[in-house]
Amino acid sequence: MIRKADIILFFVLLITGLLLSFFLLRAGDDSAGKVLITVNGETYGIYDIHQNQTIKIKQNGHTNNITIKDGAVSMSYSDCANQVCVDKGIISQPKDSIVCLPNKVMVEIIAEGGGADVITG
Repeated sequence: MIRKADIILFFVLLITGLLLSFFLLRAGDDSAGKVLITVNGETYGIYDIHQNQTIKIKQNGHTNNITIKDGAVSMSYSDCANQVCVDKGIISQPKDSIVCLPNKVMVEIIAEGGGADVITG
């Protein structure tokens, strides 16, 4: 038999769970802090995700433009044939990445500390 107190307890637990989920997700949003760019598997540069700028990469006759704006990153231009990297759009979360395979350019968002993650230690 369900009592009035059981229904009240259910809603209190439900609201508490939703609030905790909301605040935990919001706390995780601030962890993105750096943009790591690699070319041919070697570090090209590490940039602040909160500083608006465009990075132009010219190597081996190829060109890629990476745009950092308002805490998000996109590959705004590439001279590769397939344009998958440009079509990827905007990324903004840690471990998100954009890869231009023909030009061997990789863009990855890394956490503020830039160290190992919790799972792999």
